[in-house]
Amino acid sequence: MTRADLTGKTALVTGANQGIGKVSALELARMGAAVTMVCRSEEKGRAAREEIVAQVKDAAVELIVGDVSSLASLRDVAQRFLDGHERLDILLNNAGVLATSRRESKDGFEHTFATNHLGYFYLTHLLRTTIEKTPGARVVSVSSEAHRSGKIDFDDLQGRKRWSAIGSYSASKLANVLFTRELARQWAGTGVTANCLHPGVIASGFASTDGGFAALLARIARPFLATTEDGAKTQIYLCSSPDVAKISGKYFDKSKERQPSRAAQDDAVARDLWTVSEELCGLKGGVSTMDA
Repeated sequence: MTRADLTGKTALVTGANQGIGKVSALELARMGAAVTMVCRSEEKGRAAREEIVAQVKDAAVELIVGDVSSLASLRDVAQRFLDGHERLDILLNNAGVLATSRRESKDGFEHTFATNHLGYFYLTHLLRTTIEKTPGARVVSVSSEAHRSGKIDFDDLQGRKRWSAIGSYSASKLANVLFTRELARQWAGTGVTANCLHPGVIASGFASTDGGFAALLARIARPFLATTEDGAKTQIYLCSSPDVAKISGKYFDKSKERQPSRAAQDDAVARDLWTVSEELCGLKGGVSTMDA
């Protein structure tokens, strides 16, 4: 992949302390972007930042510690970022989880839904004004081919009636595609883009951090999976390539546009999910931000 020149641009990457998030932060820094890493663990975040700085001379890399499953923590992350930056060229919504048992976030939401969907939705909302005033800004969200088996059940978004690890994860990844679709619709004609992607089945710490059977499977499967470097290629491409500067609302796999599932193309469901997400995040309207 030919590296783009991102000198003068600013990027924020969630879940940047390991896996494809860390690789993405490293590559964006190599291209010259000033990178803000959002990590839940300060210890792991500092170690990842030190790795990047050691590999990229004069890299401008900062760490913000925050939990993307928590609305209060996301407000703190956004405020700390906005206090130090007047532009945001690239927002990479990368942090994700595959929970092996049902539990709730600090706000009372099902943990996978809170992390994988509401985390993307709310952080983008909080940074929206800054994104919109940055020419050619991009929002890139990591989804998955798992979205194809996902279902948005508005009567049971929190999985209180019925829950499974794969079902919850697949629904959250479908939500990522629907969120991207609606965001792109709202930004049509502005020059600001939103796209999402499948990173591939990769050897990351993603599944192993939650423990249990999924962690065991992740360890067994690791030798047969793609590397994190390969897994990060598509999101790096969407964050940086001039080839996709004017493409928005699309789903990519292996750096190629691909048709998502039929459910992921339902504009009515995308709008309804947006409205419900606003309500869950305590928002009164779709355009209010940290500046409001």
